[in-house]
Amino acid sequence: MIRLDGVQVAVPGSGAARTQRRILGPVDLELSERRIAFIGANGSGKSTLLRLLNGLVLPTTGRVLVGDLDTRRDGRRIRRQVGFVFTDPLAQLVMATPADDVELSLRNTIPDRADRRAGAARLLAQRGLAHLADQSVYDLSGGERQLVALTSVLACGPAIVVADEPTTLLDLRNRNQVRTAISELDQQVLVATHDLEMAADADRVIVIDDGLVVADGEPASAIAAYRKLMA
Repeated sequence: MIRLDGVQVAVPGSGAARTQRRILGPVDLELSERRIAFIGANGSGKSTLLRLLNGLVLPTTGRVLVGDLDTRRDGRRIRRQVGFVFTDPLAQLVMATPADDVELSLRNTIPDRADRRAGAARLLAQRGLAHLADQSVYDLSGGERQLVALTSVLACGPAIVVADEPTTLLDLRNRNQVRTAISELDQQVLVATHDLEMAADADRVIVIDDGLVVADGEPASAIAAYRKLMA
């Protein structure tokens, strides 16, 4: 379970006073459901909250715990447990081809290069990407890139997958492919999304506005609260 205790995130403000500007919080959450969706307007704090969950962002005050690990103290161990999928897959695909990228993710667990290559091929095949293994990542569609990024994250063996608006840049066909792939994962998944259909599939929906949790519960009621907020 992930827990946020009294978490706030602030950045230095502008002007001579240099007072801090609040980005998020205070937030207190226990996140144990298998599928949790975070929804809210652009700039509401969703992405900041997700980045707290594996230590990409550290709280200004409060603490974030993954099990008994603290993101301030145990960031590297936490990132082995909590995989992160970015909105733009090109922000995390660092190798030339899908095979190379997934193979890189397997380095810590498979020392032999031939075995890593075989492992990468197997993981790509499981996502229906075997035919793209040796293509340039720049020649792939947005949905294909996002599926490769997801495969690379999964190759590290995380127990939890955090996805920051993974379908935002995609057309309908690719969006549905990514949604299906995420819905079929065995891992706990926490996703920030503007796709209310995707949010409706979650076990729990949390609405963020102005850095605060303003609704939290089963999907229908939380999404209704969000629609009312946006109206």
